[in-house]
Amino acid sequence: MRLWSLDPALLDRAALVAGWREGLLAQKVLAGATRGYRNHPQLERFRAADDPAAAIAAWLRGVADEAARRGYRFDGTKIVAAPCGDAAIDVTRGQLDLELEHLRAKVAVRAPEWLERLAGPARAHPLLRVVDGDVEPWERARTAP
Repeated sequence: MRLWSLDPALLDRAALVAGWREGLLAQKVLAGATRGYRNHPQLERFRAADDPAAAIAAWLRGVADEAARRGYRFDGTKIVAAPCGDAAIDVTRGQLDLELEHLRAKVAVRAPEWLERLAGPARAHPLLRVVDGDVEPWERARTAP
């Protein structure tokens, strides 16, 4: 499961579609509607939010909005909670940098034409507020592939 901290606009088609599916799974996990993935480390930041359901809904809304900008049809009715409007979750600069390198490595193989869109600094998902710091403690992929 990869719930990208990156701005969905940076994600190539495969990462955007996979992120949507994995975000919907995360929503089920956070609602207690599935037994799998309950201890997945990437869910820690959503569980720490005041309203985890609203936080994952806001994350999913950001992905769905980007998909709509590209002409994809993600079913927004699958987002079960109202997205939180102003409850940003912190993400460290180190985490964003690691994820951008991880994405660049994947894109270099599957969609090299997308690499030019990843040339600048890492931008965060609209739900997230960037703070100074190293890679997040919940991250298991400590280096880019």
